[in-house]
Amino acid sequence: MILVDTSVLIDALSGRKNQQVVKFRGILDRGISFGISPLIYLEVLQGAKSHNDYRALKDYLSTLKFYDLRDAKDSYEEAATTYFKCRKHGITLSSSVDCLIAQIALEHDLYLLHRDRDFDQMAKIVPLKIF
Repeated sequence: MILVDTSVLIDALSGRKNQQVVKFRGILDRGISFGISPLIYLEVLQGAKSHNDYRALKDYLSTLKFYDLRDAKDSYEEAATTYFKCRKHGITLSSSVDCLIAQIALEHDLYLLHRDRDFDQMAKIVPLKIF
């Protein structure tokens, strides 16, 4: 199972061509199961340029499988622990939201398809599986 990050969805929906978009298109073409998280849903919808775009994005994204944190308190603590561990190893992450997305991938044993430096940095410290 694969969790597709905002960075890949935005690139794919914008028609950009990069390695991650090619992988995403392969997932779609092969019918491989994938999903998003409520945080990814939020981030993609925030990028809508018009009401019609917002509605189209909402309609599409609403059809996808959603993965969420298993436990509000414990999951947030684990995400904060990831941020703390990275900082102690000299890695400065730019987004605590990315720690939450990584935590969702970890909790559900998902591969993460992304185009975001934070996840590559986290994967050096925690067992985040990158697709």
